[in-house]
Amino acid sequence: MIDESNNIVFFGGAGTSTESNIPDFRTADTGLYSNTGQQYPPETMLSHSFFMKHTKEFYQFYKEKMIYQEAKPNLAHLALAKLEKQGKLKAIITQNIDGLHQMAGSKNVLELHGSVHRNYCMKCREKYFLDDVVGSEKTVPTCKKCGGTIKPDVVLYEEGLDQDTIQKSVEYIANADVLIVGGTSLVVYPAAGLIEYYRGKKLILINKSTTPYDHAANLVIQDSIGKVLGSVVGE
Repeated sequence: MIDESNNIVFFGGAGTSTESNIPDFRTADTGLYSNTGQQYPPETMLSHSFFMKHTKEFYQFYKEKMIYQEAKPNLAHLALAKLEKQGKLKAIITQNIDGLHQMAGSKNVLELHGSVHRNYCMKCREKYFLDDVVGSEKTVPTCKKCGGTIKPDVVLYEEGLDQDTIQKSVEYIANADVLIVGGTSLVVYPAAGLIEYYRGKKLILINKSTTPYDHAANLVIQDSIGKVLGSVVGE
């Protein structure tokens, strides 16, 4: 399917980055939601209202559990970057916020949930890098210009997805010849519902566990996404 197509779109979730030692959300024992030892559930701590009311606690959790500066692109990221360079892959649509696709060399990456690498002052909109947040001497990083609170440009619970990003994602998926879906349980909406816009007959699902869309796929591979894409695309 990959060899015969020059209009491939990849849609990926947390499982794309687990081989880069970034834990996913729902895997037993290792997932972010499995055992945090925190006073509040992760879904609460990653919500907009919690950020506004308990900013210090939010940042303590965010810096410990959501940022992995040592992570490097794995075979899946590198394979997708190579496909884009060959002109075969038209877009990557990701639920991840780690920026590993760009680190691997991919150019057209649509980030549904934002990125830890982009941050901004809520008061004056001044932009900041990840190092500004991690390296801040304060638990809650503040703007050097106006003193306002800096917020990561990530989509928290209770916040809506960027409509321009959604629209572009829908267009790429609707026009794709091959749609590869990898490393996602396809249970988180509205992101999971995007694959319903696919009109083709080359839907490939690569995931270690079953998904609600397995019955609709033309090819289901339950294996490591890095191994699968790495072996198909090659060095």
